[in-house]
Amino acid sequence: MKQKLTALVLAAAASFAAHAQTEIQWWHSMTAVNGEWVNDLAKEFNARQKDYKVVPVYKGSYDESMTAAIAAFRAGNAPNILQVFEVGTATMMASKNAIVPVTKVMNDAGKKFDASVYIPAVASYYTAPNGQMMSFPFNSSTTVFYINKDAFDKAGLDTNKLPATWPEVALAAAKLKASGHKCPLTIGWQGWTQLESFSTWHNTLLATKRNGLDGMDARLVGNSPLHVRHIENLGNMAKTGLFVYKGRNNTAEGSFVSGECAMITTSSGFYGNVAKNAKFKFTVAPLPFYPDVAGAPQNTVIGGASLWVMAGKKPEEYKGVAAFFEYLSNPEVQSASHKRTGYLPVTLASYKLTEDSGFYKQNPGTDTAVNQMVRKTTDKSRGIRLGNYVQIRTIEDEELEQVWAGKKTAKEALDSIVKRGNELLERFEKANKGS
Repeated sequence: MKQKLTALVLAAAASFAAHAQTEIQWWHSMTAVNGEWVNDLAKEFNARQKDYKVVPVYKGSYDESMTAAIAAFRAGNAPNILQVFEVGTATMMASKNAIVPVTKVMNDAGKKFDASVYIPAVASYYTAPNGQMMSFPFNSSTTVFYINKDAFDKAGLDTNKLPATWPEVALAAAKLKASGHKCPLTIGWQGWTQLESFSTWHNTLLATKRNGLDGMDARLVGNSPLHVRHIENLGNMAKTGLFVYKGRNNTAEGSFVSGECAMITTSSGFYGNVAKNAKFKFTVAPLPFYPDVAGAPQNTVIGGASLWVMAGKKPEEYKGVAAFFEYLSNPEVQSASHKRTGYLPVTLASYKLTEDSGFYKQNPGTDTAVNQMVRKTTDKSRGIRLGNYVQIRTIEDEELEQVWAGKKTAKEALDSIVKRGNELLERFEKANKGS
């Protein structure tokens, strides 16, 4: 009897070993409706096959999760996959020993991986000069303009002719204020929307060396007369209550969903939240521009995040990562994610699938982000890839806040961003010389 029991235990152990799943740790920064989306993606992938189990773990904001992952890597317990926002790209690319390029991960696993199937503006941003894609485009977004149509109706504004230029935005804000609206315009991710995307949208450099894509010796030049004019205009709108600053990062988004603020420039990835929680009619419009600037509007800059594969893992774990990325690249999965979140469909096939489904016709404005990104890029608008950019964003926040509070002129603040930012860029260049 004892022998029989031992045989059964051994057989069960062997069966378990044969079906033991390889666990893939995925650290991310998605909250609320986007957090639910990430959990659902992992759940669906795990249900489709038995070899791997993707475990999504929320690790705080983008900069918090990046800091945690670097510490974990040094301690030898980094995750397999780390979601990193686009401003961390140059830093991750320079951390050669900590990451494995996604092209290598896919090729080693024998997976077909063709960078040309991705929307060019997305793929090129995450690709090294040697043509190797370094990270997997995941929740790619861009900056768009959300408008509360009910508030516009109440203010007597024509919702069939939405403000397309900054002068028109100022006029709409004045009418909204006159109709009793306490917060006509607010802004999310101010450095991204009002300096980075503002620059590419107006085909104007924010930094030399093609905004850093051509080398680590790039320097900020975002204090041009055009930049000064725009920040000055917003500063004047803040003084008169036409623009109300609500805080850093995406803090302002809640004030749009609640109906408090009638217009907001922020991420296309905000769409899922508005669609689910707003109690009013809204639309998504292209970013405003200055009509007298030659070449405007051009294209907006990529935002959101990509997935980086961390070094020092077992071969079986890399196979699991490759299988998961293959699943994420599926046009049906991509299209469903795009419809649900407002993030870009990162492959051309998923964009076509969404278009053919009639989704854009049924939900006007949902193709805005795609249309802004698929325009042909120029040497000034392909993207912004600068070292120490997480810290530079903080400098942008600090200085712009001084303008909104009336404590600094636009020129003083932008000059300071350039000076302080360039010190960080010099430091990054020195630290990574020869890497």
